[in-house]
Amino acid sequence: MFSLSSFIFLFILSASIYLFYRNIRKIFSNISLGKKNLTFSNQRERWKRVIFIAFGQSKMFKKPLVAILHLIVYVGFIVINIELIEIIIDGLFGTHRVLSFIGVGYNFLIASFEILAFLVLFAVILFLIRRNIIKVKRFFSPEMKGWPTLDGNLILIFEILLMSAFLTMNAADLILQDKDPAHYPQVGAFPVSSFISPLLINLSVENLIFIERFCWWFHIVGILAFLNYLAISKHLHILLAFPNTYYSNLNPKGQFNNMDSVTNEVKMMLDPSVDPFAQPQNPNPERFGAKDATDLNWLQLLNAYSCTECGRCTSECPANTTGKKLSPRKIMMDVRDRIEEIGHFKQKKGDDFKDGKSLLNDYVSPEELWACTSCNACVEACPINIDPLSIIIDLRRYLVMEESAAPSELNSVFNNIENNGAPWQLPTTDRLKWKDDE
Repeated sequence: MFSLSSFIFLFILSASIYLFYRNIRKIFSNISLGKKNLTFSNQRERWKRVIFIAFGQSKMFKKPLVAILHLIVYVGFIVINIELIEIIIDGLFGTHRVLSFIGVGYNFLIASFEILAFLVLFAVILFLIRRNIIKVKRFFSPEMKGWPTLDGNLILIFEILLMSAFLTMNAADLILQDKDPAHYPQVGAFPVSSFISPLLINLSVENLIFIERFCWWFHIVGILAFLNYLAISKHLHILLAFPNTYYSNLNPKGQFNNMDSVTNEVKMMLDPSVDPFAQPQNPNPERFGAKDATDLNWLQLLNAYSCTECGRCTSECPANTTGKKLSPRKIMMDVRDRIEEIGHFKQKKGDDFKDGKSLLNDYVSPEELWACTSCNACVEACPINIDPLSIIIDLRRYLVMEESAAPSELNSVFNNIENNGAPWQLPTTDRLKWKDDE
């Protein structure tokens, strides 16, 4: 028969899962607002990238120390949460360490969890020091002011509290195994919490039970809260890194895609048998490039939601390094903020509602876009293959093809190509004279 605590646990568990489902559904609904015309081939290479880049985090090992610390946190947190299976069963049925019948295997698991929890604590404390004492420069760009910086610190503090609760719970449990063996049988191995238990040894059984139960509830409720925190923080990449890496661009860097709408127009112009006025007119013609977030494709929106805000892209960007306004990380954050805004309005006021704003100009300025050298340094630097350059190119396409708003230097190049067949202001007859100077 269920006890009151079992019903409370069931309610908290059910509410957390429901909230997580609702938040994730909203995110994927926003991603689905992007264009759908994408195809993906070479599944073998894509799964290889998932294994080595998403799971193995191979791109982070350009900085080995940081990569190892991040891997410890990632693997440790995932492996330790295997214990959720036992916690959920214990919470629902009022049992205690229900999986202890495994015997030696159980002891090995608990010992592994403790060692990993200690390593996670160590790594997270170092990350806090890097952010707040050493103050690594890429964590303090203008776009990181306010919530992004608080978000980064909150999640680290959260992990410290969760790991501390886990180890303290085990320390109290270890003492209770001797003081109250009827309710706390001697099971498990505790290589880390055994160093904490001397601090609690003089407490009464009642106080030890309170500490053990408090830490147990704090640990499970904290994990469920963390699950829902993912949906409103940059740490959504814990889940989205895998599909984002799978669907990432396999083409050589620097190879741009052609727009179908432009290709079709050019083909009609080059075919004398085609009567352009006889072609069916589309009442909603496709926009050249992207003005707003809904003009981007769904993969670019997935990129935005997958962004870890680590800033490696911006720190490698030559334009940003030389003091220009461009920050690839800000571009991804702006896209995410804008599609969130659009999704909110569509949900509240209907699909046809327009707020009079757009990604271009209201979030991303032309100055940022034209500072980009298209070098792909940001794409190469990203640990999970996010592609800020593709978004920059689509926004620039709109400026050029829809608003004729290219910089004067580019307009000169365009005019020369149109008139002379070359980017230089030379007559066609003089195009090959350069070789006469040899």
